[in-house]
Amino acid sequence: MRFPLFTAGLLAFARIAVAQPAASAEPEASARPPLAARPLGVAKTGKFGQIGNLTLLPIPVLFYQEETGAGYGLGGLLSGRFSADTLTRPSNARVQYWTTQKGQSLAQFVHTIYTPGEKFYLNGEVSAYDLALYYYGIGNANAKEAESDLKYKLFIINQRVQKQVVPKLFFGAQYRLTDMSQISFEPGRIDEAKQPNSPEFVPNTFRTDPRLTDRERRGTRISGLGPVITYDTRDVPLAAYKGDLLDFGVTFNGTGLGSDYRFVRYQLDARHFQPIGSNRTILALQYLAQLHTGDVPFRELAGLGANLGGTLYNNANLLRGLYEQRYRDRQMMMFQAEIRQKLFWRIDGAVFGGVGETGAKVGDFTTKGLLYAGGGGIRFNFLKADRVNLRLDYAGGTGTAPGIYFAIGEAF
Repeated sequence: MRFPLFTAGLLAFARIAVAQPAASAEPEASARPPLAARPLGVAKTGKFGQIGNLTLLPIPVLFYQEETGAGYGLGGLLSGRFSADTLTRPSNARVQYWTTQKGQSLAQFVHTIYTPGEKFYLNGEVSAYDLALYYYGIGNANAKEAESDLKYKLFIINQRVQKQVVPKLFFGAQYRLTDMSQISFEPGRIDEAKQPNSPEFVPNTFRTDPRLTDRERRGTRISGLGPVITYDTRDVPLAAYKGDLLDFGVTFNGTGLGSDYRFVRYQLDARHFQPIGSNRTILALQYLAQLHTGDVPFRELAGLGANLGGTLYNNANLLRGLYEQRYRDRQMMMFQAEIRQKLFWRIDGAVFGGVGETGAKVGDFTTKGLLYAGGGGIRFNFLKADRVNLRLDYAGGTGTAPGIYFAIGEAF
């Protein structure tokens, strides 16, 4: 998601550092508010912030971007182990609310929980968005001129419940509900750049896109259920130094579950993490494929540049540098890599890049159609005990001007 200006994030680092005591190193957090909104936080530890093995951090939210104007709100992060044994990886839960000058808002609860002994793995979100985004059409190639305003409300319930079958192998079920409503868009815009003496009227792409139906333009409710299996040896999910993740899930969306559309989603997520020489340098790799059969509405298509995917993409950012679902279609594959380097004190650096492609069918994929994204950034060790980082990245990609991204937790 584009983020034209965010200098407050750098100032927040100094404030947070004063409040943080030194600690060891271990696990996670995932937070990616939409519209490039990225929370700032001042951590408070000690008796005020400690609840047993858990740490509670208040997180003020502050951001600015073109589509929203100034945004502000408040959140909280609960991070730590729900067990005294060191075999149970840290869990986290986040709640936040923010609103903007132009009326957009988000209320959200996200959690990743390992029960004692990792007998169960629970991952999910409940989110209510009021969004303003640009729509560029469907397909692997679209022009900047197709950029059109689109507003809608979005409600999401996503929950996974998995039981450990053998150590590090989990099997269970996932349910996802998305409700998109109150869609609004302008008829079009006046483009004075093409013909200064005779401005041209450019119709709104969302209104004229031949791959959209009138039914999709009125809103949709999608409800799906299916199996999921996860093999996860990462030492710290979403902030791993070593280990692998192999996650495969199938979601059957149908009228019997209250869905307006019938389709099947298949998703494979594979990640690998390893030190290069020592834990000061980490190589992180991810491959993700999302494939569909059936009648898929535009909001449920696989998208690159996804920040709003949240738990849909296992809390991963797909190709930072691309605008939110700038490229979307029935099928999508992407690969990204990142090198994370410890620098000094609580400051780390990172460089990253990736390629991806979308298409109506897998047979449409070609090397000439690859889309690119990449950049670099810095990390601040927000909570060393659970390896929770603040992330500030500068990235750009195919068809998208470079922008700044601010978040809690690594991108994948």
